[in-house]
Amino acid sequence: MSESFLTAAFLSISGGLQDAYTYIYRGEVFANAQTGNIVLLSQSLVERKWSTVIHYLIPLGFFAMGIVVAEGIRQKYKNVQRIHWRQLVLLMEMLLLLVVGFLPTACNLLANAMVSFACAMQVQTFRKVDSYAFASTMCIGNIRSGMEALCAYRQSHNRQILYKAFHYFGIIILFAFGAGIGSILIPVFNLQTIWFSSFLLMVGFFLMFIQEK
Repeated sequence: MSESFLTAAFLSISGGLQDAYTYIYRGEVFANAQTGNIVLLSQSLVERKWSTVIHYLIPLGFFAMGIVVAEGIRQKYKNVQRIHWRQLVLLMEMLLLLVVGFLPTACNLLANAMVSFACAMQVQTFRKVDSYAFASTMCIGNIRSGMEALCAYRQSHNRQILYKAFHYFGIIILFAFGAGIGSILIPVFNLQTIWFSSFLLMVGFFLMFIQEK
């Protein structure tokens, strides 16, 4: 069930909301798309804006650490029977985002670091949907895979390949939907908007108790 489209849908909506939250409300930092942070980091280095360099460098570092922690959880708990190791990752991610909702804007650097850490754990942990490789927190790979599948379908007319393409475009639309929802919720809920993302992850957590048929 951890690789089902339904679970991926909630994770993707959550991922889009997280990116909108950190960029719109937490100082224009991308929680998920670290490529954007690297571009802005490089610009700040060239312009010798050292405070801005730190602004983007710390989320990058925490993103890297999130991958290490998620992989450590997988290695240590992959054989546990009562709960799936991916659910442990989601629990940790939910708790981090819950704490972020309490941090004032004066702590944006810490908030962005924590969200980036959580995003990294998610992208490292959930890498397949119905056996197809995907990312729930960014779109570039999904766009490439979706268009590649469409091109393959044009040649083969294999419906299974078209089905694969629809998976990727569905995930992209859901990610965009999450970002749009985030932009609507932020003016109303401010700091606590990130809790909606935590709620979506909680839904994914409980879905994983279901045996997919």
